[in-house]
Amino acid sequence: MIDPLEFSPWDFWTRAEPAVRDHQRERLRLLGARPRHAFGDGCFVSNHASVDNDELQLDDRTYVAAGAYLTGALRAGADCSINAYAVVRGDVRLGDGVRIGAHTSILGFNHTMDDPDLPVFRQPLTAEGIRVGDDVWVGSHVVILDGVTVGDHSVLAAGAVVTKDVPAGAIVGGNPAKLLRWRIPPAGSPEAAAGDAGARRGGDLGERLTDLGERARAHAEAILERSWRDDLQLFVDRPGAAPTVRAQADAIELADLLLGSAPPQLPADRQAERLRGWQDAHTGRVARLLPDGALAASAAGDDPDVAYHVLSVGYALDLLGEGFDHPVGLVTQTSAEELAAFLDRLPWASDPWHAGHWVDAVGTALLWARRRGDGIPPALSETLFGWLLTHADPATGMWGRMGADGSRLLLVNGFYRTARGTFAQFGVPLAHPERVVDTVLAHVRDDRWFRPARHDACNVLDVAQPLWLTRATGYRSQEVVATARRLLAAAPDRWVDGEGFGFRAPSPDGAGEASRPGLKGTEMWLATIWYLADLAGVAECLGYRPRGVHRPGPAPLA
Repeated sequence: MIDPLEFSPWDFWTRAEPAVRDHQRERLRLLGARPRHAFGDGCFVSNHASVDNDELQLDDRTYVAAGAYLTGALRAGADCSINAYAVVRGDVRLGDGVRIGAHTSILGFNHTMDDPDLPVFRQPLTAEGIRVGDDVWVGSHVVILDGVTVGDHSVLAAGAVVTKDVPAGAIVGGNPAKLLRWRIPPAGSPEAAAGDAGARRGGDLGERLTDLGERARAHAEAILERSWRDDLQLFVDRPGAAPTVRAQADAIELADLLLGSAPPQLPADRQAERLRGWQDAHTGRVARLLPDGALAASAAGDDPDVAYHVLSVGYALDLLGEGFDHPVGLVTQTSAEELAAFLDRLPWASDPWHAGHWVDAVGTALLWARRRGDGIPPALSETLFGWLLTHADPATGMWGRMGADGSRLLLVNGFYRTARGTFAQFGVPLAHPERVVDTVLAHVRDDRWFRPARHDACNVLDVAQPLWLTRATGYRSQEVVATARRLLAAAPDRWVDGEGFGFRAPSPDGAGEASRPGLKGTEMWLATIWYLADLAGVAECLGYRPRGVHRPGPAPLA
């Protein structure tokens, strides 16, 4: 049986077995030994592709799938894919990010037929060549004839027969191919003028976000009061839930975000005093709360909630103008060697989200140690960032691998947690930001998680923040903006006055605790919406900007 990765090679370098990867490296080495053949990092050429080029140059992360037939002189930029049974022949130049669908033919030469007395196969060939720009999507069963130039950011619809040049930003289809509409209207066109006017107004999306921000501020006190247990003098996530440490922190974050103050249920100094008092003086941990609101007797070092309290309690204190009373032992009591061993032991291959959860806690503990001026063991920061930089997968930009079912859910969610507490929080550049964008944009096409009915605050935040974190690259920026707008489309409608957001999109029958509005869902969705709105250029319509756990940009070190 042929390995499915031969036909769908975009995940080859993360999913293939080590021996298979070694075989591919050897194949590329042998092909690269041919004259005028060269391959960038992370390329793939299927064992079942017919490669008979006079010249073949593939830039980084360009793939050739099984059944493809290549001849002539092909030069392809980075991040191109030539899918199964595509034919690319003659003098062909592809820009960066060109995606070629299955069974497509790109033919950079032609037969002449001027002499009716001579069979066509005996007549001379002509060759003008084909040029395809950057960020072009070529659908399946497309034919591009010799002499054609395809402009940047264009789309050739499935089955199109392209006989003439395609302008940049055009979407064409049919036989012969004709303009269907504009993906990116040319400057000065009526379509571009209309788009500019809409952007200036913020359009319907901007108006909806303005309305959301106003309603959130108007109902903030009611939302906090709804989750307040006066008998316990504590917040719960939603009525009927048990008190948690996180609920206290979420209440403080929401009040800061929407009211610009501490929650009005208790004076700010009492809230800060209680949070500080929950920290264990020896370990620096904050234990869970019991159902009666009392603090548990001990905080287990392997408890995921205790790890998250490093973030939630630390940032809640920060918003109240305070900080931890004691060092957080997660970093102050850990040597560089112990940290490296800890990172090695985390379940990156099986559960990158869980691994990222702990790295987020370590990175945030390091932030509080720097703020407090605690003694940090030698080389601890260098070990943390050095380990992450050297272990980031150059094919995905992330840590860990995809699931056996092809899902990127844990991979992307784990990246968010890992990068939030380290690279984002400290303003350190990522190792492979463009690959992060590729991985996230592939992930958001998975309807298992990104149909509007399947949206939850975690999954959407965990794609919004990485796209925001990598926005300065400008890579695939139009797709990023379109993705942000698509994810934003349904979000404001889930708001419930006086209650806020549920963590998960409401189910049709109204069942499911996670779909009930609460402090956690409200805080996370408001932060997520800010990230998406900023990517779409309309964040100012909201009238708020997160300052806590989900703050955009690096945290101050003092």
